[in-house]
This record gives sequence, C-alpha cells and structure tokens, in this order.
Amino acid sequence: MSSEFEQNLDKYAEVIVRVGLNLQHGQRLLIRRAPLKLAPLVRLIGTKAYRVGARLVDVMWNDDQLRLIRFQHAPRDSFEEFPEWRANAAFEAAKAGDAVLGLFAENPDLLFEQDPELVATVFQTRAKHFKPFGDLQSKNAMNWTVVTAPVDGWMEKVFPDLPPDSRKARFWDTIFEICRVKQEDPVSAWRDHVNQLVARSDYLNHKRYAALKLTAPGTDLTVGLPKGHVWRSGRMTSQNGIDFTVNLPTEEIFTLPHKDKTEGVVTATKPLSYGGVLIEDFSLTFADGRVVKASAAKGEEVLRKLIETDEGASRLGEVALVPHSSPISQSGLLFYNTLIDENAANHIALGEALRFFMEGGEAKSDDEFAAAGGNLSLIHVDFMIGSGEMDVDGLTEGGAVEPVMRSGEWAFEA
Repeated sequence: MSSEFEQNLDKYAEVIVRVGLNLQHGQRLLIRRAPLKLAPLVRLIGTKAYRVGARLVDVMWNDDQLRLIRFQHAPRDSFEEFPEWRANAAFEAAKAGDAVLGLFAENPDLLFEQDPELVATVFQTRAKHFKPFGDLQSKNAMNWTVVTAPVDGWMEKVFPDLPPDSRKARFWDTIFEICRVKQEDPVSAWRDHVNQLVARSDYLNHKRYAALKLTAPGTDLTVGLPKGHVWRSGRMTSQNGIDFTVNLPTEEIFTLPHKDKTEGVVTATKPLSYGGVLIEDFSLTFADGRVVKASAAKGEEVLRKLIETDEGASRLGEVALVPHSSPISQSGLLFYNTLIDENAANHIALGEALRFFMEGGEAKSDDEFAAAGGNLSLIHVDFMIGSGEMDVDGLTEGGAVEPVMRSGEWAFEA
C-alpha cells in the first residue's frame, strides 16, 4: 500500500474518533466486533483515541473463520450457548457512558451453505443477550458509531471482476471516497454534510405528517407515523451531552413508523445480508402493521425465521429517506453490507424502534412506548427499498398529499 493510502487511513481513523464518536478527554472506548484482519486500523484508532485523551481503549475481537468452524464442527445442540462476557462488557460500557465503536465487516456469504435453523438460532441467541445493551444504545446512553473496512470474502463479493491483487486497494479507495476522507479537510466536510441532513430532518419535523406513501415498481406502501415522532439525521446527542455521528458513512434522515399502521406491499431493491446469508429478490406484504406475506428468490427460509424472531420482528421500527444521488448510490456498487447499502437508498427496518425517534421516548417504559406506537423487538434489521423510480408523499392529518421525494430525489428545499 502506498504512502497516500497510509495518509488516507490516518485521516479515516481521525474521522472515526473525532466525527463518529467525538471522543472526549477522559472517556473510555470499547471497540466491538473488530475482525482480526483489521488490527492495523484498530491500532490506529486506538492511537487517535489516546491522543485526544482516552483513559482506556479495549477491543472485543471477532474471527469469521472461527464462526464458520463452529457451524462446521460444533455439537448441533450447542448453538444456544453464548459468551455472556461479551454482552456484559458492552452493557457495562454503555451504562458507564463510555464511547462504543462497532466495526462491522464480514463476508456476506460466510454461512451460505450452513443450516438456516442454526443460523437463526445463533442470531436470536445473540440478540437476546445483547438486548440490555441495545436498550441503552437506543436511548443514546453513550456516544457510539458504526464503521466498516474491507475484509476477505467481502472484497471478492463487491469486486468480482477485478484481479485479486487489485481488490483490496480499490475497496479501501471506495471507503475513503464515500466517507469523505479524500477531501482536504474531512472533519469540516463531515460537519457541513451533517448540517444539511439536520436541515432536512428539521423540515419534516415541522411538517408533522401523519403518514408517508411510498410508490415504485413492486412497492405501494403506506407507513403511518405516530404522534410525537421525531425525524433524525446522523447527528445525535448522548445523555451525557456529547454530539456524535451514528454510522460512517451516513446519508439518511429517519424516524419510526407506528407499529400498527403500515399497509401494502414493498419490494426490496437490494439484497439483504443477514448472518452470513444473502436474502435476494424479496418482498413483504403488510396489514395492520404486521408482515402477513413474505417471499424471496433466495434465502426465504432465513427471511421467515427473521420475521418469526418475536412479535415485533414482523413490524417496522424505522423508515429512512436517502436521495438516489447519494455518493454510495452513484458509485453503482452493491456492497452486501447494510451499513453502506442503506445509505444508497430509502429503507425500512424490521424490529425494534429506537427510543430517540419519539419525543420523550428515552424516558418511556416499554408499555408506554408501545402504547404510543413504538415497536419492541430483539432485532433491528434494515433493508433497502428505494431507487430512482420511487416517489414519496407526506400525508397530513387533514388528508392533504404533499411531495417529499420525486424519482428518488428531494422534492423540497431545506
């Protein structure tokens, strides 16, 4: 790798620490789900963290090959076993207000040939153990962000036509591009970009639509919005007053649907990578907020198991708007990674609604949140439904219909 690469990698680590996390002097940092092969990036992030005053940087490492070995060789009755220390460490960090970084990078085909029942069992088990952490994260108890980087298996999936020795450099270059790292001052570029997203979310918060109507080939969906819903951008504020940016890259503004008020059919425009299995060419039909029909050309059994995780897994916890002209969409690449692909297109999420999507949501009990229309679940799984052919309308309480997006682009100025 060239010195230019090293400079960009250094700037990427800087953006992660200063923009994503906005790590504060005296804070501790926990890095979760870090692939072993990304140790150089993790060490660089650690260096940047200590330079801004971190007290302690700790890492929970992951190894895709060891995950695969488990499915190949572990006893079939052992897949509900879980290392509780991982969930406990994340929970304790969040409870203490430590910064938490998720490094989400995996081979999307890792578990393609494995038993879908066991895949579902593993992910449901993990979700149950991480729920206490997820509850704190959904309330922004701490400053947190999620980032990614190229790993084996994933590079081959995204760039199958490139010579093997060119894929890694091309992938890194793409990450630097979509994360604004290649700009002269990436931190300032990110601040300007996030300010634009905040202006878009402010516009929709002023409108207070009762529902959104999404139409495109294969999609005719009405998503009801609860009273008190809040549109958010990538900029958040933790309970201890730290501004941070969830997800790098981010191009979306988002809120929560009313759990009982989604009607119609929706067709995914990109595959969903879930647990090392690709779900492709799938559609869902909703009635009274709940999935009543699901089909997929590939991965349908895993999709059905996902929806059956619990009652809330069949309902929506997020609706997000992303212009078709986003840098990720314009790259023309399919990343098979929700963190990136969700920022290429409008998307919705099955499962848990995050508490900060609702006015006063962080202080509500589960029963109060559900009564107000918020969805409760062990999972939160985004999938892409937008394209350059999608129109989005806002429906007012009085029945008026106002354009929000036309042909995948914003229909209003902000």
